[in-house]
Amino acid sequence: MINWGEKLEEKIAMLPDSPGCYLMKNRDAEVIYVGKAVNLKNRVRSYFRDTAHTPKVAAMISHIDDFEILLCETNLEALILECNLIKHYRPYYNILLKDDKQYPYLKADLKQPFPRLEVTRRMEKDGAKYFGPYIGANAVRQVIEAVRDVFPLRSCRQALPPAKPKRPCMNADIGRCLAPCAGRCTEQEYGEMMAGVMNFLNGDYESVLQKLRKDMEEAAAAMRYEKAARIRDKIRDVQGLMERQIALRTDNSEQDLIAVAQDGLDAMVQILYVRGGRMLGGDHFSLPREGAEEPGEVLAGFMIQYYEDAGLIPRNVLCQTLPEGMAEQLEGWLRQKKGSAVTVATPKRGEKHELIALARKNAEDALEKRNARRAVHEERTVGAARKLGEILGMDREPRRIEGYDISNTQGVQSVAAMVVFINGEPAKKEYRHFRIRTVEGADDFASLYETLKRRYAHALKEREEGITGRFTDLPDLILIDGGPQQLRFARQAITDLGIEPPAMFGLAEKNEEIWLPDAEEPIVLDHRTPELQLAQRVRNEAHRFGIIHHRGLREKAALHSRLEEIPGIGPARRKELLKAFGSLKAIREADLEALSAVKGMNRTAAEAVFRWSGREIP
Repeated sequence: MINWGEKLEEKIAMLPDSPGCYLMKNRDAEVIYVGKAVNLKNRVRSYFRDTAHTPKVAAMISHIDDFEILLCETNLEALILECNLIKHYRPYYNILLKDDKQYPYLKADLKQPFPRLEVTRRMEKDGAKYFGPYIGANAVRQVIEAVRDVFPLRSCRQALPPAKPKRPCMNADIGRCLAPCAGRCTEQEYGEMMAGVMNFLNGDYESVLQKLRKDMEEAAAAMRYEKAARIRDKIRDVQGLMERQIALRTDNSEQDLIAVAQDGLDAMVQILYVRGGRMLGGDHFSLPREGAEEPGEVLAGFMIQYYEDAGLIPRNVLCQTLPEGMAEQLEGWLRQKKGSAVTVATPKRGEKHELIALARKNAEDALEKRNARRAVHEERTVGAARKLGEILGMDREPRRIEGYDISNTQGVQSVAAMVVFINGEPAKKEYRHFRIRTVEGADDFASLYETLKRRYAHALKEREEGITGRFTDLPDLILIDGGPQQLRFARQAITDLGIEPPAMFGLAEKNEEIWLPDAEEPIVLDHRTPELQLAQRVRNEAHRFGIIHHRGLREKAALHSRLEEIPGIGPARRKELLKAFGSLKAIREADLEALSAVKGMNRTAAEAVFRWSGREIP
């Protein structure tokens, strides 16, 4: 047995036979795991036995320094308390939903005159009709567009009915609005159309199609062929929407189908939403470090967090698997939250089992795609950095890559840009600019020399002072935008400080050639290789970052030069004016009171600025 120390052994021995929650803590007293148990004595003691555990539990146990317990009267109380504690502490080893979303719904308040469809992320008991949830804003927009393709529903926010008729907008002219604002329809006519909208959103497409076919036939009989063609297109749109829906064999069911896929490292939970007997869509949630846990435990932990903030709890929840007795506990908790009947089941056969199999297939597909994306990302970032290091002859892969570029306009406002990539990805908080101080004119070689010398001088100073500053972390690899000459000056700058330069290379833009110090010939890589593409990304990012800063300096200088035309406005006042208003346009449009209120300004100076902007003193 492991010796956990006298204090911890005493607490373990005194554990009660009671339901409740336990909080595992590390040596910094941080909560690293929250769990619940029907019997705290049996559950908590199991962590401290010298037996085999899953990799996640073993890793968690290695960090335990203390624990606390909270007693509860019932299992349901423990379930709710666990959920609240997880939300509060966000422990590292618990299942945490990173995709913490409030899903959008469509809302129609039929009590309002001339109602419209609104997007909301919260269901309220206000008597309005809600449809959803939809999986993201794009899905909502597609539904709204489909509705408005069929029904001339208003989209404006103005209060109706108006005090007097208004001129209708373009939507009325193209037949996409009944124009109640212009008095072109009555509330009854609009209400009849809204009844069709409600049927449509409830999945009753057939009645909509029947009406559209009738309207098309009437238009054709009256030889209004253009109108008949437009209605024909609407019929096609509705039929296309019907084909995109997956019809289920259950009757008017309201279900969430939940399943999990695991790969030994991570887990992926898939939810499919069934409303009105139709599958409206689904969503998946990645659960890091849960790939080796029991599927039932993973799903139970997921459901607790997911339904705690869910806007809509369905009548039925079908789950792939759950720990013994957990379905009843979850069912009681969900009933309490919903305020009406909820059933939680883990079907083993029949149609519902087939639906769970469909959810699991989606989970496996989502996990496979996530892993494929991760593999591609790995190849383009860490893998590309590793390969680039090998090509450059480095004995280890470069963690931190710094890229440098010089920007100026005919030698004026010369600046250097330093960008940083860590593990193959941009670390934008590490980016730095350098205003070139010692170089006259457009001399990129001398500018690079100054930049690298200043960068490493800052690092030396920070290390001598024993502080961790903006330049303390030195690069493993430096990229210079240019060829052998630029590379030579950059390398010399570091050498002159008595420091051994890190690995360096130049990337010549003309032929995308890689130059190493003192090399007679460049290295030419296939343009499709991730390692060259990484080098190009670093070079291009340095170029972009430098140009943006240089452009800002030019614009600021132009502003200063224009403000220099104003008598009585010196450098200090110019600085305060720009600080207060931000742009030349805002200064021109400011009134006398606002100009006078600027730090360092007075009435006379404000009047000078006012006259300069071409306005008469009131």
